Amino acid sequence: MPQFHPAVVVVAAAAAAVAGRVAALAVALAMAMVLGACGVVSTTPPAATPADFVGITSELANRGVAVNRFVSGDAGCADPVLTPTAIAFDAKGLDQADNVRIHIYIFRNREAFERLRASVDACAASFVTDPSTFESVEESPFVLAGQGPWGAEFEAALREGLAAAAGTGG
Repeated sequence: MPQFHPAVVVVAAAAAAVAGRVAALAVALAMAMVLGACGVVSTTPPAATPADFVGITSELANRGVAVNRFVSGDAGCADPVLTPTAIAFDAKGLDQADNVRIHIYIFRNREAFERLRASVDACAASFVTDPSTFESVEESPFVLAGQGPWGAEFEAALREGLAAAAGTGG
């Protein structure tokens, strides 16, 4: 085995110690940057986009509204433009003890919502039995419509759930 002068051994050991500290510092710095970036990502809210039907019903359930008996394509009328946007379902909860049949119209975007919003009221005329108690909730790009009267807490939960599901409104 080769013999080295004691001064060379000391210098080599010092260099190794410095290199180890530099490497440890570099690793610590890299980890701090990664963790800092994770904090930025996790605190930045995602862009709000409208939810699908499952997301809408989840928002309603979170607010105490139970939803069942879904029928896709049931607009409540024979409007061929509204039919593909519509889903009918029964809902109850909070101060609404009995199921009510509600139709939701899920439009592609705000432009379609604005263009077709009046068609929903015309369609509702064919399934509402008492126009004086007709209820609707709208939050672009969604419209809920059904026979009322609805309980005040139930209607508030529908409004809040629909608003949360709508995101920025498409």
